Amino acid sequence: MYQRILVPVDGSAHSQHALRIACQLLEGSDSTLHLLHVPEALTYAATLVWGLGAVNAEASNGEREALGKQLLEHAAKSAAAYGARQVENQLVQGDPVRVILATAEECHADAIVMGSRGLSDLGGVVIGSVSHKVSHLAKCHVITASQ
Repeated sequence: MYQRILVPVDGSAHSQHALRIACQLLEGSDSTLHLLHVPEALTYAATLVWGLGAVNAEASNGEREALGKQLLEHAAKSAAAYGARQVENQLVQGDPVRVILATAEECHADAIVMGSRGLSDLGGVVIGSVSHKVSHLAKCHVITASQ
C-alpha cells in the first residue's frame, strides 16, 4: 500500500469518502496521512460535511480560513476513527491544483486520494475539474473517489 498519502479535503461528501479510502490504503503504523485544505471563494452557498453547516458565498477570506481549520480538525478526528495514526494538517491559500501538486511533492506523497467532485465542481464542468487536472499532472498515483 502507501506510506504517505495526501488527501485534499473541501468539506464535500466526496472528500469525506476519499478520506475513508485513504485511511484504508495506509500501510502500517508509521504511515502518514497528510490532510490539505485550500480555502476557495464560492459563487454559491455550500453545505459542508462533519456538521460544520453552510458556507456563505460572501464569506470573507478570514471566515473561510477559520472554517477551513475547523474542517481540518474534523477530518483529522475522522481519520483517527478510520485508523490513521499519524495525521498532519495543512491549510494553504492559492490555486487548488497548484497547491495540491506542490504539497504532494513537499511531503513526498506516494499517492493523492481525492474526491472526483468537490464544492467548487459546478465551475469545473466548464473549465475542467481539480481532480482531473491533478490526475494528469501529479508525479505520484492519484486515486479519485466518487460517492
